[in-house]
Amino acid sequence: MQTATDRELGLGATREQLLHALYEAAELEHNLMCTYLYAAFSLRDDDGLSEEEARAVKRWRDVILHVAIDEMGHLTAVWNITAALGGVPRFGRANFPLDPGMLPAGITVKLAPFDAQVLQHFIHLERPAGSSEPDGEGFAAPWVYAREVRAVRITPMPLDYDTVGVFYERLGVSLQDFVARHGEAVAFAGDPALQLSPSEIQLNGARPVLCSKTALAAFHAIIEEGEGARIESANSHYARFLQVREELRALQAKNPSFQPAYPAATNPVLRRPLVQHGRVWIEDEDSARVVDLANTSYAAMLRLIAYAYSIPRPRAEKALAVDLGMGLMRAMTLLAERAARMPAGPSYPGCNAGMSFAALRDAAPFTPGPGARAFFVERLTEMAQVANELAQDGDARTVAAARMFESLRVRGERGFARAGEEKVTLPVVKEPTASAAAARDGSPPVPRRENGVDYIEAENMTLIYEGKRCIHARFCVTGAPKVFLANVVGPWIHPDKMDVDGLVEIAHLC
Repeated sequence: MQTATDRELGLGATREQLLHALYEAAELEHNLMCTYLYAAFSLRDDDGLSEEEARAVKRWRDVILHVAIDEMGHLTAVWNITAALGGVPRFGRANFPLDPGMLPAGITVKLAPFDAQVLQHFIHLERPAGSSEPDGEGFAAPWVYAREVRAVRITPMPLDYDTVGVFYERLGVSLQDFVARHGEAVAFAGDPALQLSPSEIQLNGARPVLCSKTALAAFHAIIEEGEGARIESANSHYARFLQVREELRALQAKNPSFQPAYPAATNPVLRRPLVQHGRVWIEDEDSARVVDLANTSYAAMLRLIAYAYSIPRPRAEKALAVDLGMGLMRAMTLLAERAARMPAGPSYPGCNAGMSFAALRDAAPFTPGPGARAFFVERLTEMAQVANELAQDGDARTVAAARMFESLRVRGERGFARAGEEKVTLPVVKEPTASAAAARDGSPPVPRRENGVDYIEAENMTLIYEGKRCIHARFCVTGAPKVFLANVVGPWIHPDKMDVDGLVEIAHLC
């Protein structure tokens, strides 16, 4: 009789269960990123603030935005691990506020402007294991429930966890278990050229995942930098939010009427909600149009990043999609800040609007080709037209956003036109060197050694191996097993068994 153990119930039993957990991880990081951004967008300009208060608010905005960027990096790491396992990264999520059951009972997710209780909620979410930090007032779960099924199931089932750090720790253990049973090469069967790397985006999480060591390093970075860091970790999200809380309390003690944020809506929506409690319907048409364009920018950004994951490096279209997506994020920021400063409507006196981060029904990536390129050019053109209309109000943020959209439209038209003309070029046939010819005949090239360094001549590159610098991380033999043959007598490197760009990625990892 089989006993339901953590291994059988956990995330590592099958590849499907691992992907299921990674989809939740993506949704979790995505949701946190949006809630942090919303709070940052609501923070006041220096109007009505003392010089000391204005400096503090600017500092807090920078802190929260940098934490949100970290979450974007964590999200990219989760996407890369998903792709490394052969899955398609998860870009969709539910609309705010999240319905009970989407996440464990202890995690409530909603959009709210910055205040002491929202900050306490962030501290609670980022708390290390063993911390007694309570949740912010108004964020307690309406009821306690259990998602986890304590029985053996082949259908992926959700887990319960007290902190996000615990979730990632369990995910790491399950991944190790999966790799131990199937082997590195079978487990990490996805094409690494589809992942995002520093060639496309400068985020800490944008490192190619080729093996369990690189995947576990990504999980560890997420835990240490953010959710689940040790209490003594000075640069963790938890520590940074604690510092903001200390400064906020000190300023409110000096000035009890100090309000660091505009009264942006809690859970704004653009149409009358079926469940009206806890949501603000933006009735003011000018505000609604700004929010609508901000939401459209956000959705198009997700489309572009998803598209980038379907295009292999080093095609220029991959970097173009990411670059346009990041440009839309910058334009979205201006519009979201503008929305938080505009009225919600007559039914909500004293309440401002706010970007709602409306989710697409399906954010799955488009198939690369002319249809996708036409879509993106059309969408950029539509957004630029609406932004130009909004800029007629003369507000500095909408005017700047309109200039950004026009620039993105031009870059998109030119870049996607070039991508459509891009040809796959065949390698030039040349007389091979004796070493390269030997490699194509099935035997590895003989290294040329100088001062203890081996130079292995391939047809289109020279691979350099210095044994004294090798730390035996096994990135080479796990990431390119046909190139690097472990435990053989004699020459062991076949550089022509893999494309040059793939070998360059592995060399960078080493």
